[in-house]
Amino acid sequence: MAFSVVGMMKPALDWATVALNAPLARAVVFGVPIGGHYVVEALLLVVIVFLLLQKSYKPPKRPLTEKEIDELCEDWVPESLIPPTTEEVKFESSVLESAAGPHTVVNGRDVVNFASANYLGLVGHEKLMESCTAALEKYGVGSCGPRGFYGTIDVHLDCEARVAKFLGTPDSILYSYGISTMFSAIPAFCKKGDVIVADAGVHWAIQNGLHLSRSTIVYFKHNDMESLECTLEKITRENKRASKVRRYIVVEAVYQNSGQIAPLDVIIRLKEKFRFRVMLDESNSFGVLGNSGRGLTEHYGVPVEKIDIITASMGHALATDGGFCTGSVRVVDHQRLSSSGYVFSASLPPYLASAAITAIDVLEENPHLITTLRKNIALLCKGLSTIPCLSVVSNPLSPLVYVKLSRSTGSFQGDSRLVETIADHMLKEDCVLVTTSRRSKLDKCTLPAGIKLYVSAAHTESDILRASESLKRVSELVVAE
Repeated sequence: MAFSVVGMMKPALDWATVALNAPLARAVVFGVPIGGHYVVEALLLVVIVFLLLQKSYKPPKRPLTEKEIDELCEDWVPESLIPPTTEEVKFESSVLESAAGPHTVVNGRDVVNFASANYLGLVGHEKLMESCTAALEKYGVGSCGPRGFYGTIDVHLDCEARVAKFLGTPDSILYSYGISTMFSAIPAFCKKGDVIVADAGVHWAIQNGLHLSRSTIVYFKHNDMESLECTLEKITRENKRASKVRRYIVVEAVYQNSGQIAPLDVIIRLKEKFRFRVMLDESNSFGVLGNSGRGLTEHYGVPVEKIDIITASMGHALATDGGFCTGSVRVVDHQRLSSSGYVFSASLPPYLASAAITAIDVLEENPHLITTLRKNIALLCKGLSTIPCLSVVSNPLSPLVYVKLSRSTGSFQGDSRLVETIADHMLKEDCVLVTTSRRSKLDKCTLPAGIKLYVSAAHTESDILRASESLKRVSELVVAE
């Protein structure tokens, strides 16, 4: 076989040798001798140019008949506009049929509500309802326009001044949607090339703001100050441009994904040591922490001016909607022209701004609400501490009590299915409504799955005992299965 192949190749090689040694192959053009390989290369170049100039698709010389068109349409299978729905993403939420107070109606049944962040129990409060009614009669439902165009109403300015006065800051700015506050404020100050050091456990709204800023994002271990210090030191030491760019530390006061409280005193010390700015989200601490509910700064006795930017949602303790960002006058004024959530969104409905003002007034007039809330938190944590298959990981002062499995199944998906089963059984069998740490695929948080119980000052002792007993009975039953 090998001899036959060699015998076939020999005539071809002889022909190529003759062609390259031909007189034409050794032509002289303008005094330059042209070898045979130049002729071959020129031919190849002509072929390549010819192929590049050809159309990738030649229409048929004759139009398609109706029969051919019908056949092509029958064979064509359009691609789905959305990805296929898997079992993991299928979820039927409960239907809420009344106000989200300490007791609410879900699917036609009266249940104890531990799934709403109504920390001070102000949902349905008489003074808030009167304030909303008066604002509706005076202003209507709103201008439906952005603040910078024709959406600013005097009650917006009053609310901004009231928040700033309550927190002791020079000025504040209102946002129409609580979750947009953080992911609009971060890109307003952080740009491409800046450095942001963020906690690995921040919630999705902050993650979205970090992504939109296009800054260099570095995460440190959740609520681990040693990890934060090492990260700041490494950035300062290794990045030669670190001293010339804007640098931020982004944390939550009470973390949405764990219920833990950030050690602000240590963060401030590290901020001053490495010369960073601090962005603090107080959504779950505003109106809760501190003797008068002024948040994490009051809780640690840190002057509020040491925090560069403070944001918070008003949909938790204040029982209204929207959010605010507070700080220096320069910080606030910069957002009025540079924050997308403020510039391009319709302004907050005036009755919600009026309700926020009234809620702060009620908090200042009734400091016992914070005392009652802390008693309820302590009572619930005590009841949950005796459950062997679950462990409380949240801070004892956090109104968001976070419970995780003592023994993980080995994957976040497995833990999520297990805690969701527990939550479903609690609702169906004991009429106790709780929520779980359900996350999308875009959420980068790696903290373990768990059950969230939002404690309210309006919960009674029987509500607390009912929730703890239900969680204990159901969890032991589900985990045993």
